[in-house]
Order: sequence, then structure tokens, then C-alpha cells
Amino acid sequence: MPHYGDYQNAIYGAGLSGVLPKLPVDFATLERRATAAMPKAVLDYVQGGCGDEATQDRNAAAFRHWGMVPRMMVDCTTRDLSIDLLGLTLPHPLFMAPIGVNGICTQDGHGDLAAARAAADTGVPFMASTLANDPLEAVAAAMGDTPGFFQLYTPRDRDLAASLVSRAEAAGYKGIVVTLDTWVTGWRPRDLNTASFPQLRGAVLTNYFSDPVFRAMLAKPPEADPAAAIRQWMGVFGKVLTWDDMPWLRSLTRLPLILKGICHPDDARRAVDTGADAIYCSNHGGRQANGGIAAIDMLPGVVAAAGTTPVLFDSGVRSGSDAVKALALGARAVGIGRPYAYGLALDGAAGAAHVLRCILAEADLLMAVNGYPDIAAVRAAGATRHP
Repeated sequence: MPHYGDYQNAIYGAGLSGVLPKLPVDFATLERRATAAMPKAVLDYVQGGCGDEATQDRNAAAFRHWGMVPRMMVDCTTRDLSIDLLGLTLPHPLFMAPIGVNGICTQDGHGDLAAARAAADTGVPFMASTLANDPLEAVAAAMGDTPGFFQLYTPRDRDLAASLVSRAEAAGYKGIVVTLDTWVTGWRPRDLNTASFPQLRGAVLTNYFSDPVFRAMLAKPPEADPAAAIRQWMGVFGKVLTWDDMPWLRSLTRLPLILKGICHPDDARRAVDTGADAIYCSNHGGRQANGGIAAIDMLPGVVAAAGTTPVLFDSGVRSGSDAVKALALGARAVGIGRPYAYGLALDGAAGAAHVLRCILAEADLLMAVNGYPDIAAVRAAGATRHP
């Protein structure tokens, strides 16, 4: 049977005919190429973090002090990376984390559709952001048979929130991911130094501008008076959520409800007790708050507190080995963020798909060499913190 690691065979085979990969297979070179290619304002938004970016940097660096012990004399000629998540059987444990500026990462301004096509091409589920350049319905259609999830930035207007969620449910998304840490934007010097905030320039607001509840708030349609529509968006974006809002959030949909931004064990327990179907351990990649602990270091405590409730994870994942370490520490599924955004910037859907295939291949080959034939074996092996 084919394995994700076979992607390296395809690369080596093409090399025999003098064909080199169009994009790099490692994150460091990918980032350098994307840095040279992306417009500065877009690059700053994608690449930048909060404050002096210490937390963002710590997120990635912290994976280096977690290690796994290989086991020998284990037959791993056949590997199974499949997982069960929220009633879905998925072929592997990766997903594409929500990124609010996917839309402007591609030259044609349709990066959300490109990301969705990459999901369709690779079978990696895509979490589509509320902030997008294409309507959530079109994005869902572009995913084909690959499952998608809708990430909600909960607006202050409850009717608008209900409308966005109902649209996502009707479009076929498999869960609602509620981001908890972005009712206000963190201090981001890269964006502030250039006074550039894409949304205030009308970017990635299509889900609002196409929504009937939002449009009813306006004296003129967004296409007739975009400045007024942007001001209205500023007035409705970012509801402060508390635990008292959980019954209301739960009432919005029959889909699984996933709370994103949970990093403390007590919050994980509270989320389970108030009806969350899954917990998403993330510190927003270090983009929203600086001075924090690396997300991977907080994952074990969240997993322990969540009990049988599945825990998703992102923040700092740059490679297949990073993803496997997060699985070993208890994550049910692992989100890829900036790497696929760089792929989008360099080669659209094909670029993002290449990045995802590389990460899957590395994860698969690590499991093969280390004697882990399936995800259960990875979890049983665990990961050990070392200096």
C-alpha cells in the first residue's frame, strides 16, 4: 500500500530526469523563499508576532526540548496514520489551521479557495477562517470530499453570529471552531510600524459583506459604500466571551463545538463541563499575546484535564517531527499554519499541497524509522522533555 513517505521517492525519481522540486521541502528554506516573494504588508501580517515575538519564537524552539525514544525490531512496513475525530474517520492527524489572511497570500486574491483546493488534493482538513476573501460557501465547495471546519470570530451582534454559523452548517462544514483570544488585536509591532491592517483596507471581509444580517445593518450595500461597511465591521467584530455564553454558543448549532485558545487545565475542565465537544490548545502562534509559555509545553496539562474529550493543537509546528511530538503528548490532531501559508504565497494551491505532503511524509517516515506503526504506538511511546 502507498504511504505518505513515498513522496520522497517521487522527488528522487523526478531527480533522475533532472527535475528538482519547485518548492523547498524544509521550513527554513521555504520561509526564506516566501520572505523574498511576498509583499511586505502581507509578509509582516503572516510572519509577525506580538511584542518582541519571544513567545512566537519560543513556540517553535520548544519542540527541540521534547524527544522520543526509537524502538527497534518492530515491523513498520505498513503504517496507519488514521484517527477518529468528532465522528469522522480521517486518514491522518493533520489539519490546516485557520489563517485570516489566506485570501491575500496569493497574487489573485483568492487564497482561501487555493487553500481549500490544497485540502481537496491532499485530504488534509481545512479550517476556514471567518476572515476570508471568498464566501464560506464557495470555500466549502472547493474542498470537495475533504472535511472542513469553520472558525468563528464571534461578532458582537448575536444575530450575525447565528447567521454565520447557520451558513457554515448549511455549507457542509463538520464543526464550529470558536476562537477565544481575539476579541481585540494584540500589540503587533510589524503591522504598527507600517500602519497596515488588511481588514481596515477592506481585505478578507467577504463573509461579512455577503451576509444578509450584516448587509441589513448598512444604509448602502458594501459594494456601493465600502468605507461605511468597513466601519460597521469595526463596530461588530470581537465579542468578549465568558463561560456564561456557552449555553448560547451551544444553541447555535448541532455541529461539534470546538473552543480554540485553551491553554490552562482549569479552562480545559470548564470547557468540557460546559459542553465543548473538543478543545483546541493554541496560543494563536504567539500573535495575540507575548510573554507566554510555549504552547507545546502547555499541551500535556490540557490533555490530562480534558479526559476523554479530544484535544487539537497548533502553534509552532514547522515539520512532520513536530507534529508527531504533539501527537505523542496527547493531541488528537495537529494544525499546520504558517508553512502552508508560505506555500500559498509561492505557488498557490499546488504550493500549499506540496508543503502539506512534505510534512505528512516526514511524519510517516519518522514513525517508520522509530518503530511506531500507528498513532496508538506514538501515543504509547510518548515524548520526554530534556534540557
